[in-house]
Amino acid sequence: MGIPIYIQIAENLLEKIVTGELAPDQRLPSERELSNTLNVSRMTLRAALRVLDNKGLLIRRPGDGTYIAQPKIERQAGKLVPFTEGMRLRGYQTGAKIITLEQRHAEISIANQLDIAVSEPVYYIQRLRFIAREPVMLEKFIVPVYRFPNLDAYDLEMRSFYEVAETEYGITIHQAQQSLEAVSATEFEAELLEVVPGAPLMLESRQASDSEMRPVEYGQDLYRGDRFRFITEIAPKEKLLSG
Repeated sequence: MGIPIYIQIAENLLEKIVTGELAPDQRLPSERELSNTLNVSRMTLRAALRVLDNKGLLIRRPGDGTYIAQPKIERQAGKLVPFTEGMRLRGYQTGAKIITLEQRHAEISIANQLDIAVSEPVYYIQRLRFIAREPVMLEKFIVPVYRFPNLDAYDLEMRSFYEVAETEYGITIHQAQQSLEAVSATEFEAELLEVVPGAPLMLESRQASDSEMRPVEYGQDLYRGDRFRFITEIAPKEKLLSG
């Protein structure tokens, strides 16, 4: 069986995006114009556009049309780089808004992640992170109160938590174990991130430790799938033992 026409169209448009023939923020012709130009049905064209849409390569503006999305921001998956520092190194202006900052009692799963007793007080913090005033990431992190007393006294909208931990508490985040998985936006997450419910997000879960390998933070960050892609350096091929 040959490659379906709509896939061929999607790959052709993708090539034009990659080469710059279709530039970011460029408006695509209407569905009627495109289908006539490509000599395909509008149903076939919509299937092709849906492929690109699912990859986060298009932006649909109701009443205005479909545009080519901005290039995705690269995020290192194999390195522990704070969001603010990582984005500023790439020349982006960042911002933050506190959604939740409160003390809670640690549930079993959180107690296990932080190596503390069940019901021990923890700070539960949610921040919405911005790039050039556009919401791009919903961050949640949980830390033990006994290690960060009065953490709520510091302005976590203006300061990085890692910077506060090191400067105010003498605690340096030394390493982290991270995992990535694709998820869909809930209505709550979609409203904050200004995407449609069900939009693709990348969930980065993280357990961070200090130089003595004691857990310091448990975090779960949700990145917009249309704005980020995660990259990693490939290690040498693993040698397998024979026999």
